[in-house]
Order: sequence, then C-alpha cells, then structure tokens
Amino acid sequence: MPRDVDPRLLRGFVAAAEELHFTRAAARLYIAQQALSRDIRRLEQVLGTSLFVRTTRQVELTADGQRLLPPARRVLRAHEELDAAFGRNAEPRPLLVDLNTDGPGTGRTVLERARELAPDCELMARFESGLTHAAAEIAAGRLDVSFGYADGLDPALRAPLARRPVRYEPLAVLLPEGHALAARESVPLDALAGETVYVGAGNPRTLEWTGLARELFAGRGILMAPPAPVAVGKDEFRRVMAKTGNPVLATVDFLDMPGCVKLPLTDPVPLSPLSMVWRKGLRHPGLDALLAAAAELAAERGWLEQPPGSRLPARLTHGPGGG
Repeated sequence: MPRDVDPRLLRGFVAAAEELHFTRAAARLYIAQQALSRDIRRLEQVLGTSLFVRTTRQVELTADGQRLLPPARRVLRAHEELDAAFGRNAEPRPLLVDLNTDGPGTGRTVLERARELAPDCELMARFESGLTHAAAEIAAGRLDVSFGYADGLDPALRAPLARRPVRYEPLAVLLPEGHALAARESVPLDALAGETVYVGAGNPRTLEWTGLARELFAGRGILMAPPAPVAVGKDEFRRVMAKTGNPVLATVDFLDMPGCVKLPLTDPVPLSPLSMVWRKGLRHPGLDALLAAAAELAAERGWLEQPPGSRLPARLTHGPGGG
C-alpha cells in the first residue's frame, strides 16, 4: 500500500463502506456527495484497484474493498489518538448526540445545559429511538453519545461503551382520556393488572426498554402489547399509538400526546436508571460539556437520589459513582 494516503480519503472510504450508500455517507461526513465520490475515485487511483461496485439499486464492496476496510479503520483510530494528544487547537467536529426521541426528556435537558456550558462547540441532536440501536451506531462510529437503560443492553453491545449514571427516572403511564384510570392523580402498578400496555415489544431498537418492562410487569398480571410499527419521531409515535389505543409505559418527562393523560406510577414508584453512554476512548470537548452538564443537573435536582418507596431494576449493577 502506498505510504502517503490522505486520511481524508480513508475516512470517506470507511463511511461509504459502512453505509453502502453514498448519499448517507456524505451526509455523515458533512460533505457533498460529489466530493465523496471524487475522493473514492482518487483513493482507487492511488491503490490501483476498484473498491466499490455501484449499480442503480445498490452499492457493494469489492474483494479489495473488503480487504482494505479493517486496516483503514485502524489507521483512522490511530489518527484520532494522535489528534487527541496533539491537536488541541484544531476545530473539533460536531458531536452527534442521540436523544432517543424528538421531544422533552432528560437527554434533551442535559444537551441544552451542555450547549450553555460550551457555546462554541457544535452538539448535534439525533433521534435513534432506542438505546439498543444507538449502542450499535456508537460502536460503528456513526453516533457519539446516547442516553438510556444501559444495564439492560446485551453484554456484547455494552462492552465497547463507557457510561455515566445520570438519573433515576420515575416511570409513568400514558392512558387514553376515556380510560377508567385516567381520572386519578397517579396509578398504582397493581391497578394495571389485566391491561395491555405498549412497551416496544418486537422493536429491535428498544430491547433494553422492553426488558425493563418485562421485569416490572412480572407477577402483576400486566400484559405487553403486541408489536406495533416502529415509529421514529414524536409525530409518528403519536399517530401509531392513537391507532392502537393501548396504554404506554413511559417516563414522567415523556412527551404529552393529544387525547391522552400521563400519570406517574406508584406503589412502588418504579425507576429507570438512565445513563449517558459513549464510545470508549472518545475525546471531544462536547463530551466534556455533556458530562459536566449531567453532573450539575444531577446535583441541582437530586437525579441520583433514590426516592422513598421507589424500586430499581433487580439487574442494576452500578451505583451513582459509576463511569
């Protein structure tokens, strides 16, 4: 392989190889598609081989493209380490922060505080609808930070992640306005016996949330609603949930839905231990700002204090000081 391959060319190649879609790869790199295509052609000329087979319907790696991908990733990781050590004056790239859904919530509150702490740093929100999906995106380098129930992740997904507990989030239930429980101020867990509650069952993006609900519902006679179409974004979620009419397990800060009431769950108050997660080894001033924001908010609002009469999942393995 030639000695002087521009890392920018390798970065474009890796993005295109992972996305197998030049438009998405260009958007991920914040460049025009034409510029990405030009860089790929230049890399192919330098290496003297074709790296992709492109048709009108799909993009595939050639055998040489598959062979190049692992060492190209290693070279880029080495450049990231070098930049982290000596590139302190360089303009940092945008940090991609997943908030799970385009609505209110703990992640958005942390992000807004971090933007106040680091106004010159670009923190870009994303909405991946589930930590299981977001964790895979972080491991692949397509996302930087996310929030969710990290202890509920498959161990293989959790392995490449660093994490920091942020909040013990009280859970709530969304009920149709005409529901028999909707007139209450709160809903005891046992009052949901016989109800069919939507918890993302069948959604591969939210396995950690479904697992949390399964543990919470065990022995209480609460049924999990069958799979519904995966709805990413608050408007699509509202539309799909309005069609099914099922109660929805949520957090107390979850978005309000027309025609529904959101009530806290009690007796006991179930808590979802929310963590911030990121790729191990990531260095970025935006990550520093997010960690500082989370620590400030937790101290100000008592986010990591377990309220009396509350319940944490049995599988919880970290305490408030974990990292």
